[in-house]
Amino acid sequence: MNTVRLGDMAPDFVAKTTKGTLNFHEWLADSWGMLVSHPADFTPVCTTELGTMANYKEEFDERNVKVAAISVDPLGSHLEWIKDIEETQRTRVNFPIIADEERKVAQLYGMIHPNDDATMTVRSVFMIAPDKKVKLILTYPASTGRNFEELLRVIDSLQLTQYESLATPANWKNGEDCVILPSVSNEEAEKMFPKGFVEVKPYLRLTPQV
Repeated sequence: MNTVRLGDMAPDFVAKTTKGTLNFHEWLADSWGMLVSHPADFTPVCTTELGTMANYKEEFDERNVKVAAISVDPLGSHLEWIKDIEETQRTRVNFPIIADEERKVAQLYGMIHPNDDATMTVRSVFMIAPDKKVKLILTYPASTGRNFEELLRVIDSLQLTQYESLATPANWKNGEDCVILPSVSNEEAEKMFPKGFVEVKPYLRLTPQV
């Protein structure tokens, strides 16, 4: 089984989905991407997750993020499951759900953890930047649903720090102070961050979000 690590090129694939055939890299184009895996269709936690993900469409759109889900069940099952998701979660599933009966994509991304379950995918999240590099990997057990507010927070951090010499501290939220990377000297920081900064320690300097 393949192992995808941070900084790797996200594996490309072609698959059938509830929105038609998907060529993954082509579909992503210049957007960020979030690929989430689900253990199985018609499961309670997954039903709430996909409904929540659909309801966050405007938030993802604002951040130029395309989202897709995947499970190892067939396309017909996905299409029937969508009816339940839309009914119970009062939403419209507005993203593709990938059918992966042969587990090809699951194997590419290392979504099956045999010591947890030999056949079903774990609850994984892969954040992918426009250059197709993997920027975040999260893995939840099948019993624990994802926190989409946290996923948005991570996206905000990734997009901010991708092009700035910044990092985000614990519990950071969009708009709060950021940390200046130690590789930036104070002289450079004065030019780069016109709002100024506070030096708590030589290695710990805080500046308002640009």
